[in-house]
Amino acid sequence: MSFDRRKIRTGKVVSNKMEKTIVVQLESRYVHRLYRKAVKIRSNIKVHDPDNSCKVGDVVKVIEIRPMSKHKKWLLKEIILESADSIING
Repeated sequence: MSFDRRKIRTGKVVSNKMEKTIVVQLESRYVHRLYRKAVKIRSNIKVHDPDNSCKVGDVVKVIEIRPMSKHKKWLLKEIILESADSIING
């Protein structure tokens, strides 16, 4: 599979307590068919972070890869925005 056909998602890091793994929350919105109200859907995915470089609150871009384990099917591509806590604490 070529890299241009792989899914790329942007989300926020909600956990980095595992070794070389982060949990990223993806958020999407759609309009409800009947009630015409915007509905948010959030899903958590496990992402491989080889350098343990992410902190909680960072906004990251992830790319789909072959399964690395039972739940890890995504790879950290880049950190888009670092959280304020990680900038202040160093």
